[in-house]
Amino acid sequence: MEKQKIPPQPFHIQPYSSAKIPFAIKLALLAYGLAWRVAIPFLRRNHRLQEGFEQRTLRTTPAAADLWIQAASVGEAFLAQEIIYKLRPKVPLRILITSGTRQGMDILETLTTTTAQHDTQLTIHTAYLPFDLPNLMDKALTAVRPRLMLLLESELWPGLLHNCQKLHIPVLVANGRMTAKSLARYLFWPALWRHLRPHRILAISNDDASRFATLFGKEIVETVPNIKFDRIANYNPKERDNPLRHLFPPNPRLIVLGSIRQEEEEDIGKMIASIAKAEKQSGQHTTIALFPRHMHRIESWKKNLDMRGQPWHSRSRITETIQSGSIILWDTMGEMLWAYQLARAAFVGGSLAPVGGQNFLEPLACGITPVIGPHWRNFWWVGTEIIEQQLVVQVNNWQEAANTLIQQCATLPDREQTRQKLVAYIQTRQGGTLKTCAIINELLA
Repeated sequence: MEKQKIPPQPFHIQPYSSAKIPFAIKLALLAYGLAWRVAIPFLRRNHRLQEGFEQRTLRTTPAAADLWIQAASVGEAFLAQEIIYKLRPKVPLRILITSGTRQGMDILETLTTTTAQHDTQLTIHTAYLPFDLPNLMDKALTAVRPRLMLLLESELWPGLLHNCQKLHIPVLVANGRMTAKSLARYLFWPALWRHLRPHRILAISNDDASRFATLFGKEIVETVPNIKFDRIANYNPKERDNPLRHLFPPNPRLIVLGSIRQEEEEDIGKMIASIAKAEKQSGQHTTIALFPRHMHRIESWKKNLDMRGQPWHSRSRITETIQSGSIILWDTMGEMLWAYQLARAAFVGGSLAPVGGQNFLEPLACGITPVIGPHWRNFWWVGTEIIEQQLVVQVNNWQEAANTLIQQCATLPDREQTRQKLVAYIQTRQGGTLKTCAIINELLA
């Protein structure tokens, strides 16, 4: 079928008067813009922001779109993926998806390719999110001309929200979450945020909904199941297709340390040493796959392991089966789920230090019982029942984590049984994606 041409959509800027804005808020937005103007030249030197800098500063403008989705990084990009796959618009729709990180852009670019092959109703473009300098956001929104702005999770940018208000573009916050700490910061100036408030907010829990309601008013807030439950339910990779299988012997004694954060690196180093010592004493040969959460920590980990006298191999240099008992420092993107699928045990980082925790549902979906530390507030939306039902093992410190991983590694996991327990757990928690898509289509209409 020939792809339908999408006619240009009229974009009418309704009359707007800055006189309606209280002077104190005008002053706050002016100061905010001046801070951005001072900061941007220095941000140019940041190696993580250099890529896409022309898009971030609007030297190249993004494509026009009916729907603009902002997905901050990897997690939000996967949420955008779920929404796009289930959106099913009745008319052709142009979508712009922006992100702030290279990892997020990689996922979005893959989404663009796969969607073009399967859905002729959607035309998708990707770009880096412009810096939130109010004048830049005014220029960006005028160029894109969206009929709806979709912000995922906790993306509340004053410059963006102010200009959406100015241009009468409705804003929907989906899969919304807000910590008590964030709310306290926002409440430093509640009148400003009331001026910037979105059109509608879909929160992932009653607690998050309550915080959003405190800041913006309860009339625009409702609770919707977390889209991540739908994503996990849909994840069912075929083990025979695992591209990492050739790197390991059959049924490897493999422990994955996933999404390790900088704040817990010292404890993880001790954990690795403890596991290696115990395995040596028992005569076992367990391979450890170490996945830093951020790629810029790779060099630090190389020095860390060298100082501890622990031999390691870079994943990018491994092309054939590696010797059992090795430490693999994972310096390539997009392979952690495949490693979880081969592992006997896994520790999920961000949980030994108070940084909120990382996604332990991923190894669980791969059929292994993940080990986490005491800090996982970013995933409290999953429910403490997941600990009570022993689908996830929570420990108090690195030593308990090491001992648990050694014990788990002694036997092969019953992957299918673990997956079935997960399916039973999330069945009553699904539906967030379809609910979100229905509201998007409603607002677009």
